[in-house]
Amino acid sequence: MKNEINESSEELREEISESEGNKRWIVVPGETIVTGEDFLPGEGARREGEAVIADRFGLAEVAGRMIKVIPLSGAYIPRRGNVILGRVVDVLYNGWLVDIDSASSAFVLIDESPRFINRNEMDQFMAIGDMVAAKIWSIKGRGIDLTLKGRGLGKLEEGFVFRINPSRVPRVIGREGSMITLIKEKTGCNITVGQNGWIWIKGQDIESEIKARKAVEFVADKVHVDGLTEKMEAWFQEN
Repeated sequence: MKNEINESSEELREEISESEGNKRWIVVPGETIVTGEDFLPGEGARREGEAVIADRFGLAEVAGRMIKVIPLSGAYIPRRGNVILGRVVDVLYNGWLVDIDSASSAFVLIDESPRFINRNEMDQFMAIGDMVAAKIWSIKGRGIDLTLKGRGLGKLEEGFVFRINPSRVPRVIGREGSMITLIKEKTGCNITVGQNGWIWIKGQDIESEIKARKAVEFVADKVHVDGLTEKMEAWFQEN
């Protein structure tokens, strides 16, 4: 843990000004993260007087003057624009029903496929059991609407899929994609990370795929650790 709970806000401001990167440490609900009107509460935090308080258990992150709490556990909460992975569970007359590990059902309308699909040949494009990368474009009371129109979206051929806690996804992706890019470069694998915690890996051989999975799990198990990129690079040197 980088900061003691009783660290003064003046000390924190000094550390923030000296640090080029974001700072993270574990907090519990109700804990004061920082004190001062200069700081703004973000997701997972709230203001009480001059204090910014944690609303949930997780990693407090100070990015400039914005304070947020990244959850360390919890179910996936769908959001518009999220790229997710799912499994086709039914083929209907106008689209595909997809399991995305959410309480709400997800649906890909045939018109949201990247090319024309004959309604009589829908199961040739995507069949029950196929894995797909899709983007959430609408969330309604009846469910979640997905689209396959976009770079990297569509049916996932070969490879394999596994799952991590959805709350660990931001750390696995890294700032501006830095962490997942490092893993791709070191393993030579194609990797798609869904915001719902499902991850698809495809490499030239099973050894590289296994190595990529172990690397992802290494990051997911150490979301609270500082300097994780350097530790990941050291891990690759040892493995």
